[in-house]
Amino acid sequence: MNAAWLAALRAGADVPPLRPRVPLYAGTAIIGSVESDFPNKIGLQPSWNMREQLLKEEHSAGWYLQGDVTQSLNAVAAAMQQAGLAGAWRNEQLAVHDEQGNRLGTIERAAVRPLGITTAAVHLVGFSPDGRVWVQQRALSKANDPGMWDTLMGGMVSAVDTVQNALERETWEEAGLRLGDLQAVTRGGRITTRRPSADGAGAGYVVEHIDWYHGVVPEGMEPVNQDGEVAQFGLWERGEVLARLPHNHFTTEAALILTAALGF
Repeated sequence: MNAAWLAALRAGADVPPLRPRVPLYAGTAIIGSVESDFPNKIGLQPSWNMREQLLKEEHSAGWYLQGDVTQSLNAVAAAMQQAGLAGAWRNEQLAVHDEQGNRLGTIERAAVRPLGITTAAVHLVGFSPDGRVWVQQRALSKANDPGMWDTLMGGMVSAVDTVQNALERETWEEAGLRLGDLQAVTRGGRITTRRPSADGAGAGYVVEHIDWYHGVVPEGMEPVNQDGEVAQFGLWERGEVLARLPHNHFTTEAALILTAALGF
């Protein structure tokens, strides 16, 4: 493994915002961050009175959410959609936590990146009994990283999920595999990515905690996608995975997880 490439990969997963951001508060808790003029952009919409939901603190120290966290955040998300500042709308709620991990509310998934809200995801690295690695190529229709290679399974943890529930559901939806049929499924660790996002007309920022697992797909069992989000699967020798990693064939998250799973 090329040490310089590995260092660059890790550095690329912890990148500051492209433009200055200020905290987004719910009460005294920081729940995200926004570019300082972001609320004014959604406030320009005729049907939206921004100050019913957000109140700017003096000296531009941050923006404060008003009222019920879930209701207010989803009203903000709707205004963002109208203003063209949201990502792809999913009708999926994600949990919103304070910096200590206490859950305060939920928000539409499309709005989390522009608001700098921390998200949770789960990945599964699949091995064959002889040590080869199952990988997937993301569908060309995916909003993020279309056509790139990924771990056997990767997905976000929704507001109604635990990490374990998300692991089971996403393993079936993406790979058509039941977690109980796999062998030696074990938590490998957690990685965190912080970097700019194209969501929100380039004003987004990713903060995501990814819990990753590894397990063995038994002989004679093969993944079959169920949700249309995977173009194909591959079963590669360890050496092929290591050879492809430095050439940006994989998403950043998958590259970080696979290097860890393969002992680097």
